[in-house]
Amino acid sequence: MEYRFCGKSGLQLPLISLGMWHNFGYTDKFATMKEIAFKAFERGITHFDLANNYGPPPGSAEENFGKLLKEGLGAHRDEIIVSSKAGHLMWDGPYGDGGSRKYMMASLHQSLKRTGLEYFDIFYSHRYCPETPLEETVQTLIDIVKQGKALYVGLSKYPIDKAEEACAMMREQHVKCLIYQDRYSMLSRKPETGYFEMLEKEGLGFIAFSPLAQGLLTNRYLNGIPEDSRVAKSGVFLHREDITPELIAKIKKLNDIAAQREQTLAEMSLAWLLAKKGVTSVIIGASSVKQLEDNLKATDNIVFSPEELAAIEAILKEE
Repeated sequence: MEYRFCGKSGLQLPLISLGMWHNFGYTDKFATMKEIAFKAFERGITHFDLANNYGPPPGSAEENFGKLLKEGLGAHRDEIIVSSKAGHLMWDGPYGDGGSRKYMMASLHQSLKRTGLEYFDIFYSHRYCPETPLEETVQTLIDIVKQGKALYVGLSKYPIDKAEEACAMMREQHVKCLIYQDRYSMLSRKPETGYFEMLEKEGLGFIAFSPLAQGLLTNRYLNGIPEDSRVAKSGVFLHREDITPELIAKIKKLNDIAAQREQTLAEMSLAWLLAKKGVTSVIIGASSVKQLEDNLKATDNIVFSPEELAAIEAILKEE
């Protein structure tokens, strides 16, 4: 595994991080989770990405991660990075969502209790909350670091101007924002709209979630929508109507380029992100050890020729 320094900090993150958004809740088999997490660590994945509401149900991913720590991973606590977040709806009532100090602190304490940890390595504000004064959310993050409940703090899915404001507030109190997390893939390119320039100026690292666009950038949808796919089962994050013939045609062309590179579409999609200047790490999900191992193959070749990049760009720009 290769590691990259996270922005202008001394912390290194692996190229591939393991996310626990799905596949680590009570609806999944604990034995499988354990196999995946232990194999990930064995292969050099030192960063495990959580949030208060990951599961399903919300909270269960953190509780299961706490069990993984007790079953052996905890012996390596100082060799791993554990991140969690608060910002989205977690419990009913006015204090279970948003960016208030009340919610952020209560959620942090719940998350520490669920995992059994004394501190998180990284704690994020999971989203910008326009109803909460930015100063309140940022001061809470600063205090979380100063109280020793997190070593570093990060921001996720913030507008550029609000992220810049937050970074400036933290600097004033000698707490540096470490990292910015957002959705990024070949099919979702928001971070390219000024974010990377801002992050370089502020000295933040960048970590991508949904790098395979909820499975679209794999071989799953090359021949239509499989009955056992996420779209067919739930349709929550991917909608059947979004998977158009035009999109399938694009994915097939990308798959052809991947084949020429002797990679799967998933491997090439992850490699394409890792080849981008400013990307520190990408967060993958995994439902099996095989899927984990397959995704790790992406790191074998993250070099693209100018011709390959131009061909990929031409496909992505097709209407």
